[in-house]
Amino acid sequence: MKDISITIVAYNDEEDVKNAVRSIMECTALAVSKELFLVDNSSKKNGLFRLEQKYPEVTYLRPGKNLGFGGGHNYVLSRLDSRFHAIVNPDIILTEDSFTALLKFMEEQESVGMAVPRMTDAEGNLQPVYRRELTVADMGIRMFLSSHFKKRQSYHTMQDMDYEKPFPVPFAQGSFLFLRTELFRQLGGFDRRYFMYMEDADLCRQVSQCSSVWYCPHTTVIHKWEKGSHKDLSLLKIHVTSMVRYFRKWGWKLC
Repeated sequence: MKDISITIVAYNDEEDVKNAVRSIMECTALAVSKELFLVDNSSKKNGLFRLEQKYPEVTYLRPGKNLGFGGGHNYVLSRLDSRFHAIVNPDIILTEDSFTALLKFMEEQESVGMAVPRMTDAEGNLQPVYRRELTVADMGIRMFLSSHFKKRQSYHTMQDMDYEKPFPVPFAQGSFLFLRTELFRQLGGFDRRYFMYMEDADLCRQVSQCSSVWYCPHTTVIHKWEKGSHKDLSLLKIHVTSMVRYFRKWGWKLC
């Protein structure tokens, strides 16, 4: 059994994926046994299969169709043989041995089911990816009124917390999630009703039903945050559809 397994789902972002994989391989201690699954949802030809040839720890998989974010990560569920599993976006870069730090954190905090590291942009600015329980109002503000209600947005994104210390997080954005493999398997992975967006919120909610999600301040990763649905109307439509599915499942908490 490996210490950790990692999944990266690719979709026409070859250079980002290569950079992410390279940073993981270069920064992770050799003492940490690992396996990285690269699930390629891409519609365009690329050279990602060569990563399997370059790194013995990488397994390249091409489903032949776009499974979506959650579906791509679920694609490897039956293959996982590890103590902990990491869900990592292609736009993540490691600059330090984050996996060893997360391993230690989870081993010391046996009641924690899932952890999320400190995430910053390339300049070191903390990103607002840690959120309180989702409400219709907060999602509406974030999607359509982001230049307004700054105090409410600050509260929702937990700006009042001390980020030098661990604390529980109701919803951690799915760019980098680190959880116990057995728990991920017991939950059946991501809810298959979401093609893209909100599946991370749903997973956090599921984990919180039987365990807890915590912010881990002991390591920092760089996150290149594209916010695609804020720029593309087709992605915005998918995002709104997923929001409706989420609130139908968990209840329409307005504010």
